[in-house]
Amino acid sequence: MCGRFAITLPPDAMAQLFEAVPANDLPGVPNYNVCPTNQVHVVTSDEAGRRLVAMRWGFLPHWYKTPTDGPLLINARAETIAEKPAFRAACRERRCLVPATGFYEWTKDADGTRLPWYIHHGDGTPIAFAGVWQVWERGDERLTTCAIVTTNSNGPINAIHHRMPVSIAPADWALWLGEAGKGAAVLMQTPPDDVFACHRVDRAVNSNRASGPGLIAPLEGDAV
Repeated sequence: MCGRFAITLPPDAMAQLFEAVPANDLPGVPNYNVCPTNQVHVVTSDEAGRRLVAMRWGFLPHWYKTPTDGPLLINARAETIAEKPAFRAACRERRCLVPATGFYEWTKDADGTRLPWYIHHGDGTPIAFAGVWQVWERGDERLTTCAIVTTNSNGPINAIHHRMPVSIAPADWALWLGEAGKGAAVLMQTPPDDVFACHRVDRAVNSNRASGPGLIAPLEGDAV
């Protein structure tokens, strides 16, 4: 599962990191509380090379008559993505990378209060979520949309949530983007236990209106 994340890398740094040409309409950064239906940064690749573009986070299947005609598809399960009608064509033809600094998951205390955790690379490097994308059109309305691929959580994260985003290592970006031939399915795996670190953060992030760097600041004594 991935329902909220943070991105703090400036667009020019993202473009340099992914060797991509940036679009002119990219979302503002930093954003410590990226929510579903927000515009997000996405790396795509075609014959002209890599591009860093903006997309709506929330994949719209072509048969939706309106953007709210069915469930909000922010995630695609790695185990079934190649079979699900909503995602199977995109999985073959339109894979992408979604840059992030970290993401949030929640546990609950004995009273049922949602307790947020911030999950990030242990070495502080940016994350590249595996994603799929699609253009949705109805009449004059045109939206370019994406979803983040998820898989089973690794050991440390499993204590917080049983699902996590698929992250693609830099050496595998070309394969996931389709630049290095076929075989990208092998990348949709649970990462090793030592890749991610996590810590508790303030419950302010429970609100999708919250913002600011304080959202990812650790609560003392709650790091994993």
